[in-house]
Amino acid sequence: MGDRILFGIFLIFSISTAIQLFYYFYYYLAVSSFKPPDKTTELKPVSVIICARNEAENLREFLPSILTQNYPEFEVIVVNDCSEDETYNVLGDYLTKYPRLKVSTINKDPKFTHSKKLAQFIGIKAAKHDILVFTDADCRPVSELWLQGIASDFDEKTSYVLGYGGYNETKGFLNAYIRYDTAFIAMQYLGMAIRGIPYMGVGRNMAYRKTEFFKHKGYGLYSNLISGDDDLFINSNASPENTKVEFRPETFTRSVPSPSFQEWIKQKKRHLTTAPYYKSKDQFLLITEPLTRILFYLTFILLISFKFMWIEVLAIFGARFLTQTVTFSLVLRKLKEKGLIAYSIIFDIFSPVMNGVLYLSKGKGWKTNQWRS
Repeated sequence: MGDRILFGIFLIFSISTAIQLFYYFYYYLAVSSFKPPDKTTELKPVSVIICARNEAENLREFLPSILTQNYPEFEVIVVNDCSEDETYNVLGDYLTKYPRLKVSTINKDPKFTHSKKLAQFIGIKAAKHDILVFTDADCRPVSELWLQGIASDFDEKTSYVLGYGGYNETKGFLNAYIRYDTAFIAMQYLGMAIRGIPYMGVGRNMAYRKTEFFKHKGYGLYSNLISGDDDLFINSNASPENTKVEFRPETFTRSVPSPSFQEWIKQKKRHLTTAPYYKSKDQFLLITEPLTRILFYLTFILLISFKFMWIEVLAIFGARFLTQTVTFSLVLRKLKEKGLIAYSIIFDIFSPVMNGVLYLSKGKGWKTNQWRS
């Protein structure tokens, strides 16, 4: 391979590195250095909304930790959406024990299928308070101060609060990758929100105002999609002026991770169906990072193979590697995620390739009205 071609590859390598460093220094480091603003002292009434389909065991285990939050006035609305397990009995038992619990039920109709958005909409309609906090049936708050932390971010200017929802730590490579992927996505959406680009939230831990939901006509054009009840609503309506992030440790939630690689693949594909509907600016930012990461590694391998400017190449590679490792370590510490640093070196290469393959095959086999969690 000629020197001119190799020099062109070196330029691509250098530009890719510069873009990568920009993401890390500007967006990702913002998460580790973020200092939350002063909280409001007035804790307004809150409605917690949980949609559940065949989640009896998870509700039995996790719902009490939500119903017993240390908060002056709140209600918990569980929408039992066509469950065929013991969900009805579990909720019936808890109704007698917890006065804050309310239940809305959607009965199964073989002639009509619907996505999770219908259940979410019913829960929102049933809520009597303006501040709505969302989580899933397989989630648990890590402390009894979860609601206090989320709700204290709401003032007269705030309509959206984006929290962090991690996964339980178990043994195995799959669990490590799920937790890495979750932490990396959080580093992106929290960091970009801090920098004035709130492009998504996670339904496991987020909040917004009921008045905002109806002001923007609910899910609008995205009502028929299987996903998007969390991220697309945020992407369409959140702004730097009306959005805050909240990731103090006591406000985290932890969820049950997918038990198998196949199940995680299905979940990931569902989430990726919403990506084409993001704002063009957000799509550009989200595509540029993994694309330049792939180019970074490919050009590095080529340049080292031909020993072209290898000292400079190794120095540039080392600068990016050190920045990536230190930044991600700081963010993981902030998010209380343990044991992922060693894995992150491998996943940094593996992740953009995996996500690219899943994105290209995301729509195969999915119906628009399929319920998802």
